[in-house]
Amino acid sequence: MREGLSFYINGEWVDPIGPRAIEVINPATERPIGRVSLGTSADVDRAVAAARAAFATYAQTSKQERIALLERVVGCYQARLGDLATTISQEMGAPMSLANSAQAPMGLLHLNTTLEVLRGYEFQRAHGTSLIIREPVGVCGFITPWNWPTNQIMCKVAPALAAGCTMVLKPSEVTPLSAIILAEIMDAAGVPAGVFNLVNGDGPGVGTAIAEHPDIDMVSITGSTRAGVRVAKAAADSVKRVTQELGGKSANIILQDADLETAVTLGVQKCFGNSGQSCTAPSRMLVHESQHAQALEIAKRVSAGLAPGDPASPDTVMGPVANKTQYERIQALIQKGIDEGAELVCGGTGKPDGLETGCYVKPTVFGNVRNDMTIAREEIFGPVLAILPYQTEEEAVALANDSEYGLSGCVYSGDLEHAIAVGSKLRTGQVHINGASADFTAPFGGYKRSGNGREWGVEGFEEFLETKALMGVSS
Repeated sequence: MREGLSFYINGEWVDPIGPRAIEVINPATERPIGRVSLGTSADVDRAVAAARAAFATYAQTSKQERIALLERVVGCYQARLGDLATTISQEMGAPMSLANSAQAPMGLLHLNTTLEVLRGYEFQRAHGTSLIIREPVGVCGFITPWNWPTNQIMCKVAPALAAGCTMVLKPSEVTPLSAIILAEIMDAAGVPAGVFNLVNGDGPGVGTAIAEHPDIDMVSITGSTRAGVRVAKAAADSVKRVTQELGGKSANIILQDADLETAVTLGVQKCFGNSGQSCTAPSRMLVHESQHAQALEIAKRVSAGLAPGDPASPDTVMGPVANKTQYERIQALIQKGIDEGAELVCGGTGKPDGLETGCYVKPTVFGNVRNDMTIAREEIFGPVLAILPYQTEEEAVALANDSEYGLSGCVYSGDLEHAIAVGSKLRTGQVHINGASADFTAPFGGYKRSGNGREWGVEGFEEFLETKALMGVSS
């Protein structure tokens, strides 16, 4: 049991103002692995005051000073990679293979990407008779989820540090122990007191207090669309900047000229990665009606090779989902798919054989799905794939865009130009062509109810900057 009952505020570990602890549960064993405190608005006030005081000095640091600071953070992060991977696996059930290869290293990747952006960024430029200056936005509040904990924290913290901002972080109460390690990394790297502050808690107790706080200049949330709407409403009275990376229901269009075996295989693997708990998961696969039956056979075969198991085992490729609440929601949505008449190809409700303990979900594939079915409309956030037949390419694009979400998408074709032409018609923030991996130097974010603002790369860095014009400085 790890005790994480203190908050990191103004460079020190301090006790909460009103002690109230919760257990952190390992979803593979359903047993507690630690305890953390739940903060209140009073704890947020203390953290914001520290961040506001530190901003006056930190905002004036030079580009070279911030580069040196980020380099120290990189070194300290590298030293804790193993601790982060193990902790993430225990907190949210990621297999150790995924925790070591992606979950923990993602934060390091964001740090290094931000360093490259900062090294090449010009904060001033001449424009006619004016000088355009980019300055740090101020004190930032971060609200982050449990599905990719260090990834979602560091893609906010790294550019904020680089821009000269100070911050208060509320990580998910499901995965707080990895966030505590990140605070230890910041401390070891010598991040100045008050620049980075950590207050654990839930949405009503800490998230709302961050969103509402008049001394926070910007709030950035990654989470469900429902949570993003609540944060935006809470932030409205103080007219602060709000950026949101929210839900998704990404479409994967497999065109008739694609290699069907490869496209379906990659589509299933990407949908079921991280137990389906990724906002970009391509959970709607669109295949031509003439290839639908074959696609179902391929998907069933691939799913059979992705059986869930103990996250601690090196052979496991899929662990449990992150918590009991999520497990029960997924079960209800699978049943909804059955009730609404979708063809259950494999999987279904209940736990896999031999895994009676733990939040394990059967890898589930539905065929003959209509786009008006619940499983095609709602973000399930689990290993559940809906395969929809289409008749024409135009219909495929229309089906893909017929969603309240617009975070990501995929297009497969044997002709790259063909794939690009179709991908350009999708109303999403990103499109992966022929199984392309994520590009962390490219902007990431959504259209429609998937949020606003961008993360990653130059665009993500500039979200943390204000623009000032000094006029009449040249003739």
